[in-house]
Amino acid sequence: MVNIHEPGPFEGRAERWPVLAVSGALEVRLAETDAEVEAAQRLRYRVFYEEMSAVPSPDMRVLRRDFDKFDEFCDHMLVVDRSLSDADGQPAVVGTYRMMREEYLPKSGGFYTSGEYDLAPMLAAWPENTRYLELGRSCIIKAYRSKTATMQLLWRGVMAYVARFSSDLMFGCASLHGTDPEALALSLSYLHHYHPMPPDVRVRARPELYVEMNRMPKDAIDVKEALRTLPPLVKGYLRAGCAIGEGAVIDPQFGTTDVLIYLPVGSMDPRYMNRFGHSG
Repeated sequence: MVNIHEPGPFEGRAERWPVLAVSGALEVRLAETDAEVEAAQRLRYRVFYEEMSAVPSPDMRVLRRDFDKFDEFCDHMLVVDRSLSDADGQPAVVGTYRMMREEYLPKSGGFYTSGEYDLAPMLAAWPENTRYLELGRSCIIKAYRSKTATMQLLWRGVMAYVARFSSDLMFGCASLHGTDPEALALSLSYLHHYHPMPPDVRVRARPELYVEMNRMPKDAIDVKEALRTLPPLVKGYLRAGCAIGEGAVIDPQFGTTDVLIYLPVGSMDPRYMNRFGHSG
């Protein structure tokens, strides 16, 4: 946890970046100071714990921020609305994404995703010099979730980040709302049957957390209905060309069921890459 009364580990971490993308009053950029990272954490608290059903720790409840041990080793992408100001007079943060590169692993002790999935087969299959990018903690406040531009700006920011650091592979956990696998049978079964990771790199949920995704036969799946049930973020990953790991994981703190997203940059849909500005 960051000590908010002393200079924190975020100050000066991100090099000075220009604005990555603009749409009307919205712009996307990286957090460059402790105050901006804390704004992202407050946004995450608002979305996960106030708008949704996550259960905060006592410290989180006092500070009204969502945080964990990985935050200080990540870059935090922000969507800000320049037409609105927060309590400090800064542009209001309305969306955020958290990203960690492999270079921070010696300090972080591993990827966040490793707490839910055994990444060993994936890491062993890729060359030692692979540039990994773990994505997570994506959220947009309710008033902006229906605005296509907000999510598109986040994606444009991610692809600019991918280009800047020459990332080879994006991965991370994505969440389905709810913790009842039977209620999510259509979504989970669709992802299992239609978008599995290749066998040689397939990541599985940790044995003690493993939840079976194959809950109905492939020929019983209504694809259009299955797609309708998926969160916009997961549908965006699928449109980009992602594959899904084996087994889901229930996250009781956040009230979600997580799946593993696997997205090699080199195999992304070219239309998606062109749309969001990645130039290789």
